[in-house]
Amino acid sequence: MAQPPPPSSPPRAQTSPGPAKVGAVPNRRLGSVRGVPMSSPPGRRARLSSPGTGRSSSETREELRRRLLGLIEGNRVMIFSKSYCPHSTRVKELFSSLGVECHILELDQVDDGASVQEVLSEITNQRTVPNIFVNKVHVGGCEQTFQAHQSGVLEKLLQGDSAYDYDLIVIGGGSGGLACAQEAAVLGKKVMVLDFVVPSPQGTSWGLGGTCVNVGCIPKKLMHQAALLGQALIDSRKFGWEYNQQVKHNWETMTEAIQNHIGSLNWGYRLSLREKAVAYVNSYGEFVEHHKIKATNRKGQETCYTAAKFVIATGERPRYLGIQGDKEYCITSDDLFSLPYCPGKTLVVGASYVALECAGFLAGLGLDVTVMVRSILLRGFDQEMAEKVGSYMEQHGVKFLRKFVPIQQLEKGSPGKLRVVAESTEGPGAVEGVYNTVLLAIGRDSCTRKIGLEKIGVKINEKSGKIPVNDVEQTNVPYVYAIGDILEGKLELTPVAIQAGKLLARRLFGGRLEKCDYVNVPTTVFTPLEYGCCGLSEEKAIEVHTKENLEVYHTLFWPLEWTVAGRDNNTCYAKIICNKFDNERVVGFHILGPNAGEVTQGFAAAMKCGLTKQLLDDTIGIHPTCGEVWKEKTFLKLTSVDVV
Repeated sequence: MAQPPPPSSPPRAQTSPGPAKVGAVPNRRLGSVRGVPMSSPPGRRARLSSPGTGRSSSETREELRRRLLGLIEGNRVMIFSKSYCPHSTRVKELFSSLGVECHILELDQVDDGASVQEVLSEITNQRTVPNIFVNKVHVGGCEQTFQAHQSGVLEKLLQGDSAYDYDLIVIGGGSGGLACAQEAAVLGKKVMVLDFVVPSPQGTSWGLGGTCVNVGCIPKKLMHQAALLGQALIDSRKFGWEYNQQVKHNWETMTEAIQNHIGSLNWGYRLSLREKAVAYVNSYGEFVEHHKIKATNRKGQETCYTAAKFVIATGERPRYLGIQGDKEYCITSDDLFSLPYCPGKTLVVGASYVALECAGFLAGLGLDVTVMVRSILLRGFDQEMAEKVGSYMEQHGVKFLRKFVPIQQLEKGSPGKLRVVAESTEGPGAVEGVYNTVLLAIGRDSCTRKIGLEKIGVKINEKSGKIPVNDVEQTNVPYVYAIGDILEGKLELTPVAIQAGKLLARRLFGGRLEKCDYVNVPTTVFTPLEYGCCGLSEEKAIEVHTKENLEVYHTLFWPLEWTVAGRDNNTCYAKIICNKFDNERVVGFHILGPNAGEVTQGFAAAMKCGLTKQLLDDTIGIHPTCGEVWKEKTFLKLTSVDVV
């Protein structure tokens, strides 16, 4: 940011050099609200009239924003400068040498110069001067303008030609990337989606839609439903259903039906892109230089494209053990949902939600399932709830090997069998087992290391591969944004990526200001007994608010549907965590029971509105449902009495 010169020294300024920001387009819908049109020859300043007094700061700020956008829209070349800044002088001299008339606003010579610079930084994410626009396109500062001049981009902009092939290229065809691309297209932008699935070590690949649609949420929930139907068959006898023939599950029939459904979703996504005129290219994207990406298709053919802005939405892929035989013999969630044969006796390695969900529905389908756990279940979730999830699974046939990790190598034994040796994490001792299938679910790695980010200077967390962004999903390179599972410190959930993608497109191209809210996001783990939650775990709540400031209410409950069936009456559980010095506002919501996801969704909306314990007490429940558990007389303070 340029600073005023000291009285006895020559004027100096400082700039922040960085990658070019060519192509940042301001809100064009507001462009019809003109600022005062300025027509100053190069080197002379344009004046910006001050807004009237007596108005609120928000109104004044919005009026200033409209006036600045009017200047940007109404002038072929608009330079926001400071008269003493040598970098501003260089830019003015450049346009003068090109014989181009430019309009200049000297921020040090207008009363609201500081406010102008602040609003400009919101529009462009650049705080330094000079700040240059050519034909409504944000070029950047001094260095970026000279780079654009040397590359020929500036000449194209001055001629009114598009400097790039696309306004936006989205790398990754998952839920978040597609949401962003389609929203940008609806706002009139020229958009491309690059999507390419590198086959898993077992050779599995899939169509458009990303992890959730193809190898995540959708097939997982359908297989979970298949397992629930098996339990419903058992319950049905108590409700009077009689059947004599042997009931068995057919894996091939299930996977064929699920894959057919997924195929219809893939086609629907492609059709939607086509209808919105979004270019879809089934190629692997890799940056080669600023604003330029190389797309390589399955045949190895390469094509390069340029864009003003990029959104990285490449997602994650399953992690492997790093021991001999893991990629050769093991499968992951990438492979399970289209596996052409029944997995048989299965070892699930890991304790993530992916591990427990897969173990749960496999056991529900009648398979022999063992879960090998290195440390704790469901890291990052409320640990009381996590242990209850594990306990229910164990009571219903899933075996757990606690504090063990696979070692040495996986060996293929007789046809269709694998020998696994594991060691204890707590000292000497090893176990050995033979399984038909070993499913790895030990975590996921971000797909960011092989897309050329280092060539354009995008920073990533070297350990995790995740990308740090600011509160508008912008990376350290101003024209590159990122959404979804690859973000550092953000939730890895499909609805979050979709919301972030839509709002990002609206901010970039629609003049909107709304940001994605990553707080109080609901989620559900689809284990045999579903676990829904929103807000803080009890451990995190204590860390944030301290234990003395919290009140925990909890209860066990027995769903009506379970009574006649004779199912467990001491299993389903609910608790809320309240900040007792903030009107007992609910900061954590947790429920373990049937249809937990359906119950949690509504309470998440209530938490967004500031739900308190008193509001819960005042709300009349729907009877008989699991959701009315919050009205039960047994819903008691954990600090005063334990539920038994």
